[in-house]
Amino acid sequence: MITPRRILRRSEPWVLAAILVLGVIVQARSGQFLTGNNLVDLARAIIVPGLFSIGCMMVIVSGGIDVSFTAIASLAMYVTDKTLLASNYSGNVLLAYSMSAGLGLLMGALNGLLIGFLRLPTLVVTLGTASLFTGVMYGVFSASASDVPPSIAAHGKEILFTAVNPQSGLSSNMPSQILILLGILLLVFLLLRYTMLGRGIYAIGGDEAAAERAGFNVPFIKLFLYSFVGLLAGITGILRISMIAYADPSTMLGMELTVIAAVVLGGTRVTGGVGTLTGSILGVALMTILANSLILMGIPTYWTRAFTGIVIIVGTGVTARQIGARQRGGRKKGAARRIDRSTAAKA
Repeated sequence: MITPRRILRRSEPWVLAAILVLGVIVQARSGQFLTGNNLVDLARAIIVPGLFSIGCMMVIVSGGIDVSFTAIASLAMYVTDKTLLASNYSGNVLLAYSMSAGLGLLMGALNGLLIGFLRLPTLVVTLGTASLFTGVMYGVFSASASDVPPSIAAHGKEILFTAVNPQSGLSSNMPSQILILLGILLLVFLLLRYTMLGRGIYAIGGDEAAAERAGFNVPFIKLFLYSFVGLLAGITGILRISMIAYADPSTMLGMELTVIAAVVLGGTRVTGGVGTLTGSILGVALMTILANSLILMGIPTYWTRAFTGIVIIVGTGVTARQIGARQRGGRKKGAARRIDRSTAAKA
């Protein structure tokens, strides 16, 4: 049964409350937070980290950590972009998404094989592959900023609606790419909620040995998980360059810190086994609003990194305290049951 007490123990209500409080403060200071164009800009800024956060949340829930997804997205995007430009491709953008997703899947599968079947530490593997993929991009392909094929450029101009600020006259377009984010959110929600594969991801994060005893194929689940994260990164890479209308190989590198912070802030337990898509997207929204708010209030943007570090520390600390409280509560209940059984036996 869901009770107010149980709801307040979750991270999502507190993150939502922080978003509302921050919005009120920024609106009071700048008067621009609740304008239509600013809200559209916020939604636009959430799309790319939101997509990254879906895969990041799944990995952390499984008890792992992945810092290679931005490198995968960058390499997959760049190779796809260069290939299509060299062939003068002007067809449907679905080919670009398919190529980049396929390359991302292969790179993610490398992570999955090393982690799932060789049982190497996730952080070590993904740090290594992130350096490998970045080195290949700059060393082999001599990556630099370039144009995008006509199909990707046209895709970037697809909009759902335009919001105009009545005071300043500034306008912002809601990109159609937000539909991709919503579609993938729905797909992953159904996978995690209603499939044995989704249950297996949570199970191995809670206790990998127990998950194996329960019959879950842990190596296969990890192979699927990291392959899916790679596929998702490949899609995100094309989506990103379509929105900015040029292929910058460095545009996504370094974003992993903010994404991991957002996912942890949204209530995903760093030790695995607990996490929700809702919390992850709320965490991304809070981090995005925080960065946007600094600009609206005239605070230098380099303070964003300082706030990101604080968020990681606070989010991890809160999670650790929640785990400790649950463990202490469990021990107390266990001790109480043993006392009751002992008393009943003596009677």
